[in-house]
Amino acid sequence: MSTVILTGLPVPGSPLTDELRSLGFDVRPAAGPEDTATVLAGVPADQRVAVVDSAFVGHVHALRLALTDPRFDACAVTGALAVQPGARAALDEAASLPAEGDGPYADRLAAAVEAAGTTVQRPELGTLVAAVPATDAERAAADAAVAAVDDEAVRLRTAVKSRDGFFTTFFISPYSRYIARWCARRGLTPNQVTTASLITALIAAGCAATGERWGYVAAGVLLLVSFVLDCTDGQLARYSLQYSTMGAWLDATFDRAKEYSFYAGLALGAARNGDDVWALALGAMILMTCRHVVDFSFNEANHDATANTSPTAALSDKLDSVGWTVWVRRMIILPIGERWAMIAVLTAATSPRIVFYALLVGCAFGALYTTAGRVLRSLTRKARRTDRAAQALADLADSGPLASVAAALAKGRPVAPLLMTLAAAVLIVGGALRSGFGAPWLVGTAVFYAIATGAAVSRPLKGALDWLVPPLLRCAEYVTVLVLAVKADVPGALPAAFGLVAAVAYHHYDTVYRIRGGSGAPPRWLVWTIGGHEGRVLLTVVLAAVLPRDAFPVALTALAVFVALVVLVESIRFWVSSGAPAVHDEGEPA
Repeated sequence: MSTVILTGLPVPGSPLTDELRSLGFDVRPAAGPEDTATVLAGVPADQRVAVVDSAFVGHVHALRLALTDPRFDACAVTGALAVQPGARAALDEAASLPAEGDGPYADRLAAAVEAAGTTVQRPELGTLVAAVPATDAERAAADAAVAAVDDEAVRLRTAVKSRDGFFTTFFISPYSRYIARWCARRGLTPNQVTTASLITALIAAGCAATGERWGYVAAGVLLLVSFVLDCTDGQLARYSLQYSTMGAWLDATFDRAKEYSFYAGLALGAARNGDDVWALALGAMILMTCRHVVDFSFNEANHDATANTSPTAALSDKLDSVGWTVWVRRMIILPIGERWAMIAVLTAATSPRIVFYALLVGCAFGALYTTAGRVLRSLTRKARRTDRAAQALADLADSGPLASVAAALAKGRPVAPLLMTLAAAVLIVGGALRSGFGAPWLVGTAVFYAIATGAAVSRPLKGALDWLVPPLLRCAEYVTVLVLAVKADVPGALPAAFGLVAAVAYHHYDTVYRIRGGSGAPPRWLVWTIGGHEGRVLLTVVLAAVLPRDAFPVALTALAVFVALVVLVESIRFWVSSGAPAVHDEGEPA
């Protein structure tokens, strides 16, 4: 049970006490500031505790935003302050000080807590009201302002992301927000809705795997239902402020699991009809993952850069002022809403091969468009990138023991990270394309790849285009696996390669979300245990060189299972731990 300390004399006719109880708080009165410390001492230190001025006038949702958001140690609006156990010591100290100064006591406590070094989150209220009127006239005006704004309408509107794609904004969110409210009123949690979305998508993949027309139609319908639920879970979290570390992990991983499982279902369904599209399915997964790594790397490289200016960015901001260009530019990159709608419609109406052709063409255009824009921004931007950004890029590189040895040997020597990475990637992919399956000389190329990419990250990645290093490494590793599986030309090779890339991609997405949450990369032992990108490339090439063709799929399957088990066990351990960050998707490219 959370506790609210209501300070000051009660106001006749005020609904404040009932409103606080409706939010789940135990309300305890304190006649004045001098009594607050005494009442506070009786509240267990492991509970959320709030201080609210008894004269507060405002919307219930304003109180909800200030008092119940689990993401912040301290949060406040005018007349109300709430702290979680992490900021309790700061509140205790502030309450023990003499109650001097003007204004609501809760506001003075918030200022003291912030002065002691604890960040106090102050949510954007927009049209919502939060006030502590000093006179009857001010109170009447505040009451009128509250009555003029529909609290529930604001709550529903703000449950939707402020920035989303065209399809999601105009075809999903207008009704999914009401589904979110329905779920909230029945006690459902965002995690339950997220799980329902995953299960629906997996059923859709199973329908696609039948290879029958009815299965494809059902798969398309169920995929859209899954996407509606996918939108609903985030809207439910924002509507009811039910954020959690487990929810962060589910939200960070399930979208990719759903999409890639559907790719596999399409490939299985096509195989039932004698059409092998596993290479296309794997190519689509590789393209989508590399595109996301471009997004993540660029954002991490520049999110705290100083003197961060660019004529290209200024032009983009100018275009944003022209309404229709915003939607066009969001649609042409084929974000998740448009992409899933296209997949669903084409699955129901055409064949898996056409679905993958459309995906590859559309996603390739989107990737080229966004990458070209970011390259232009980087070349025209005058910015100094920080050590934190360089470390994030080094973590995203996913270098293992071989690269670490090479980096140590190259330390202090002049290195051009991007050029060296590009050369290594071209050599390993080009070598795999030009050689026959199992060519011994490709092992030497893989060794060079490991040495060169290790040397490339031996110095901080602070160059204008060094954020391209992680995407190039992802592309080199994934495409090498794809090419070798195609060259093997034996049953099971491409599905095994699909599983291996899926397991490794999960690890790379997991790394991204840990970095975004401020927790750093996965532990070094994990990265080294699964070999790092260069170790996996070398091992795959060696397996192709020493094993018979028929044994290659078995080896890839074993490697995929090993990587998946190690990565999933550590990932689940981390994301359910108390130290995991509550990272939520509020508009990342997807």
